[in-house]
Amino acid sequence: MTEHPLDLALFQGHASLEDGPGWVKPWRLPHDRKALFPSPDEGLLSRAECTSGVRLRFATDATQLRLTMLPLPDTEPGGGREAFMFDLTQDGDILASSPVPPTGSRADFAGLPPGEKTVELWLPPEVPVSLSRLETNDGAQVNPVADERPRWITYGSSLTHCVRAHSPARIWPAIVARRRGLHLTNLGFGGQCHVDAQVGMLIAEQPADLITLKLGINCIGAGTLSSRTYPAAVLSLVRVIRVGHPDVPIGLISPIGYPPHETRPNVVGYTIGHMREAIVDVHRRLTGLGEENLYCFNGLDVFNLDLIGRYAEDQCHPNGDGIEIMGDNFDRVVMARMLEGLGK
Repeated sequence: MTEHPLDLALFQGHASLEDGPGWVKPWRLPHDRKALFPSPDEGLLSRAECTSGVRLRFATDATQLRLTMLPLPDTEPGGGREAFMFDLTQDGDILASSPVPPTGSRADFAGLPPGEKTVELWLPPEVPVSLSRLETNDGAQVNPVADERPRWITYGSSLTHCVRAHSPARIWPAIVARRRGLHLTNLGFGGQCHVDAQVGMLIAEQPADLITLKLGINCIGAGTLSSRTYPAAVLSLVRVIRVGHPDVPIGLISPIGYPPHETRPNVVGYTIGHMREAIVDVHRRLTGLGEENLYCFNGLDVFNLDLIGRYAEDQCHPNGDGIEIMGDNFDRVVMARMLEGLGK
């Protein structure tokens, strides 16, 4: 096998890269500005370490690939699993998958088609991954490749983080990105989407051609925002993002179905139904002031109560099959309309 040092230009879907002795660790928040993201027990930072949507993109003529890393954790947020999946895709299609057990340190892909090809190697959404090197069959090349695809940033909760997906290229944001030929940055943070202004500032700093904000469920569960503060927070988030992206299409997506609090108020007297009404009102207010390229979508059109009943045992988180349905629906309801605005 031929060893290839990890060129930082291969990484996509991250906000920052942490260099260690012989390894590189992608983060979905700026790791050198951790102090800007406080949360109880550093929950937001622990989710930002997990590599949902992060991948390596490169041109290669290899028929065998091996990704070497530090041993994977033997636990994950929300519980352990027998193996963590790594996917290799070409032109949006999954070529191969490699299961890596907890404490494992390499993902292997064999039987790849001959000749030069551009591939993406997707990292698991559930855990942090510190990468060491790529290896190929002897004599094969690994090179950075230009990427002119439109850049899409999506912000959300565990429903966007997608730790229950069948594999990393099958989280719903990856399904949509692969289908539409988009450069994805997934800012889905399990339990930690509280319409944070600092996340809005990060989005404003990042290159973007499309932005989607799927907001609400964590605020209901934790009671962090109310009828007074939730609409103001969503409005302010859009305004913060607009500082960096004055003309980029932004999609506001209200919560998907959530039976426990559809109509039953939470600890601050707020419901999911109230949140859906608030998203519509925020959109009306901003467009009434001249805001352009701002879209509004009903989360029930992405994943309704019937689907929750069939695919979410906990009445909240769709399983792997449900995540794929969510990807199909998001693509049809949200992305198709927003790409029209880009002339795509």
